[in-house]
Amino acid sequence: MSKILIVEARFYEDIADQLGAGAVKVIEEAGLSVDRVDVPGVFEVPAAVKKAWGTGDYVGVVTLGCVIRGATDHYDHICREVSRALMDLSINDSMPHGFGILTCENRDQAWERANVEDRDIGGRAAVACLRMLDIHKEFG
Repeated sequence: MSKILIVEARFYEDIADQLGAGAVKVIEEAGLSVDRVDVPGVFEVPAAVKKAWGTGDYVGVVTLGCVIRGATDHYDHICREVSRALMDLSINDSMPHGFGILTCENRDQAWERANVEDRDIGGRAAVACLRMLDIHKEFG
């Protein structure tokens, strides 16, 4: 059975739980199996993805997490670097990827986006990964 890897940043546990629930539901409904890897924060996501993708065990990757803007420019650096690293992996390593890392101004925005009963960004990221997987199959 084909496996999708979910790499999830657990810094905001409640947000991560919702993102993960949405992604797992979509992937399992598509008939694929799921492996989940937890990392402490969003910054660690690309390194975990790179290591796991290199095993050849997965047909696609969904990345989940949340960055909430604070009083310093740390938010900008994290968002930019993580997004760029994941895009590079998607392109350079031909990796079907669903991006579900929230970049929000506050916890209310994050919750709205993560909640499976609301925006369900985890589920949407899984849908994106599955679509990219189809595109990879279509074009070889």
